[in-house]
Amino acid sequence: MSRGVVVGSGPNGLAAAITLAAAGLEVTVLEAAAVPGGGTRSAEVTVPGLVHDECSGFHPLALDNAFSRRFDLAAHGLRWAAPPVQYAHPLDGGDGGDGAAAYRSVDETADQFGDSARRYRQLFGSITGKFDRIAGEFLQPMLHVPRDPFPLAQFGIPAALPATWVARWLRDERAAALWTGVAAHAFHPLTTPLSSAIGVALGTAAHRYGWPVAVGGSATISRAMIALLESLGGTVVTDTTVTSLDQLDSPDVVLLDTSPQAAAGILSGKQPERVARAYRRYRHGPAAFQVAFAVEDGIPWSYEPARRAGTIHVAGSSSEVVAAERDTWSGRMPSKPFLLVGQQYLADPDRAAGNLVPVDAYAHVPAGFTGDARQLVVDQIERFAPGFTRRIRASHVRATATIAADNPNYVGGDITTGANSARQLIFRPRVAFDPYSTGVDGVYLCSAATPPGAGAHGLCGFHAANSALKKLERGGGPQASRQQDSTQQGSS
Repeated sequence: MSRGVVVGSGPNGLAAAITLAAAGLEVTVLEAAAVPGGGTRSAEVTVPGLVHDECSGFHPLALDNAFSRRFDLAAHGLRWAAPPVQYAHPLDGGDGGDGAAAYRSVDETADQFGDSARRYRQLFGSITGKFDRIAGEFLQPMLHVPRDPFPLAQFGIPAALPATWVARWLRDERAAALWTGVAAHAFHPLTTPLSSAIGVALGTAAHRYGWPVAVGGSATISRAMIALLESLGGTVVTDTTVTSLDQLDSPDVVLLDTSPQAAAGILSGKQPERVARAYRRYRHGPAAFQVAFAVEDGIPWSYEPARRAGTIHVAGSSSEVVAAERDTWSGRMPSKPFLLVGQQYLADPDRAAGNLVPVDAYAHVPAGFTGDARQLVVDQIERFAPGFTRRIRASHVRATATIAADNPNYVGGDITTGANSARQLIFRPRVAFDPYSTGVDGVYLCSAATPPGAGAHGLCGFHAANSALKKLERGGGPQASRQQDSTQQGSS
């Protein structure tokens, strides 16, 4: 039986391990931390009984994709639930608070925007019904022959534009704010080409699938994946740090759910220099600063739909979002940072305890930020929810350095595992026909630094494992290389 080792137990590492095990390999996952799961970990960090997600909280692209269609995680306990409102963006002004909200219905969302309703429908209405096919195209390496080129082109044209262009085209400020809020998930300046790509993808996903949460916390995703892996004969070993390929006792296949820099260290002296150099030069983006709150009776948002929304984008006007993202990218801490506030309990009420509810917030901050942004987070929420501060019963901070220490893939606190520049959106971690190949036979990179990027969808690991299996079927891999080396040494 062929043997595979996966280094790292985030959703991509676990997806890679499941894919290898389903193909008949004996698979071991090695995890440096005491708790597996990577970006899908949850804990009661504020008050006993309140479940907080430590990183990823909403999973619109995990609901229906190539990995989830092949492997039934529901059979191993994973359930999804969506909030009444998918996301909202409060604004200053108005007697009852102003803002905009994204609903499952494109029409219901568009109807908020008066004369700009037609433009919102043009942006999202034409591609929502085709999104299953479109997502199948972009949730894989970009260098491929598309099966559905025309729907992909409908998606690709707005995705290629700077997000600020789309905001101006929408005209209505509420529509522009709602748009720039979802586009800001890219952690990248919104004035650059392709800065609309993530906004178009996540905005359309909200209308097609909603922005669901994993019932019981994001940790249930990794628990279901581990249960499936174990049913296939695989194992997960925690508290095991891998720093060199020589530690792994020559498996047939190795998949690294690590940053490119860490992979270069593990493969030191074995990679072609051009590949090692590309890994070392791989660019990371801005960071996150997280605060978990225990809030009595929830956040009193002035904009009523925000009280029913799973995710709140807190930043103010579209121009404020653009300015905050520009500053964090440039290394300047904004006085009014862009926040994502998660109210997962609205979809999953069992995460709460009576009238005390968990709220997970994080601010976009410069890479490697060393300050304390807790009060800035509180002030931004208070701005749109007067009285919030009085409702806080407990809080827990995960500063940028803590985030990076807890998950080494998040270099400098970059929870997207790589800057979403135009180049790295298309070619990550390097320009190559097989982006998962490390240049070392039988060794593949499978983290979110590979296509299709960040998220708990597991597709980076799924695609990397399939790449490894194809090569293994052709007789490639470490054992074949060692046999070739031995033959060459014997004839020299």
